[in-house]
Amino acid sequence: MANRHLSRSIVMQSLFEWDSRGLPNEALPEVVNRNAEEFAPGGGDLSFMLELGANVLAKRPDLDLIIERAAPDWPIDKIAPVDRNILRIGLFELLFADRAEVPAKVAINEAIELAKTFGGENSGKFVNGVLGAVYKEIGEPGKDEVSKRKRKKIEDIPYEQMPIEKLVGAVVYAKEGDDVYLALVHDIFGHWTLSKGHVAENEDLKEGVVRVIKEEIDLPIVVEDKLGDNEYIASDPDKGKLRKQVTYYLAKGPFQNVTLQKTGGLDATQWFKLSDILNLNFYDDILAIVTKAINLLLKK
Repeated sequence: MANRHLSRSIVMQSLFEWDSRGLPNEALPEVVNRNAEEFAPGGGDLSFMLELGANVLAKRPDLDLIIERAAPDWPIDKIAPVDRNILRIGLFELLFADRAEVPAKVAINEAIELAKTFGGENSGKFVNGVLGAVYKEIGEPGKDEVSKRKRKKIEDIPYEQMPIEKLVGAVVYAKEGDDVYLALVHDIFGHWTLSKGHVAENEDLKEGVVRVIKEEIDLPIVVEDKLGDNEYIASDPDKGKLRKQVTYYLAKGPFQNVTLQKTGGLDATQWFKLSDILNLNFYDDILAIVTKAINLLLKK
């Protein structure tokens, strides 16, 4: 059994034990160490096992939410514990692992093999179905790769040398009677966030955000105040790590139906009353932008 495959099987068995016994998260390293000593003496990669186990637990709320969305007929507590923890490992590696180290197809195939080995008769098909649905939602990264051996490995580069991509986005609001609403999009990771997209070459930022919002949620807007800029690092399967710099604006639109036109990583869009906004699950950097927009709207 290959070293990494053996290591994943130890992590799966450890998560199964942690899950079935209702152990606290802090107990997992001890379980991993014990299982590694018992089932893979000298044959596994212990540091990889410990890191993978800790990462899966850190992302578990998001991973479970994604599993439930991809398999709506199967509440997370109704999925067999073995399958549930194989899905958690597979999803973590599919969504959050370095794709230069774990390509998307490797993450899926490894999970399917674990399901066939440790799960029930239909576990392989079930895991394949759930991970396959998520794989399509994120744009099928690596679909056109011929083989791992032919794939050029993308080397990590220093932050200062990472390519920069420019994006624009908006806090879109509308007034209906005495109420103010914000139009948000929901991503497959379980967060409500702001509609945004890439700026075309030589495109004016304000013209760009009008185009982006129309293309993503089919809403005409009028751009008002600039809210600020933020930056995050993303991993592209072909380009490696990128610095994505986003400029956000406050923009007003009509209170009409919004419809998701692009589904890459998104699964919903809708209006929310201003009074309900801060109860939603935002990313920290987006919450700062939304809070600034709310303060501006309260003064209008």
